[in-house]
Amino acid sequence: MRIEIVGRNLEVTPAIREYAETKSDKLSKVYNGIQMITFRLTREDHHHHGEFGVELVVDVQHHSDFVSHAKGEDLYGAIDAVIQKGTRQLSEHKEKIRDGKR
Repeated sequence: MRIEIVGRNLEVTPAIREYAETKSDKLSKVYNGIQMITFRLTREDHHHHGEFGVELVVDVQHHSDFVSHAKGEDLYGAIDAVIQKGTRQLSEHKEKIRDGKR
């Protein structure tokens, strides 16, 4: 599984990179068919106290990509929110596959 972290109008520090990578481990525990995870981190406002936006794209085998978005004043909180949304999408997809084959 490949993890890509892209920053737009924002510098991706090693601390941010490590935080996003450790949080993305939760996704691989939910669904094991993940090929690639992409985080797009943006700063919405170019001022000192701007809002952060996080987009999560999860590339999965035999299905189109799962995309989730989150915004917040805190970048780490936005990463947590987008991971939570992605986890929900993957678990619902897994249940749909499991229930459809019965």
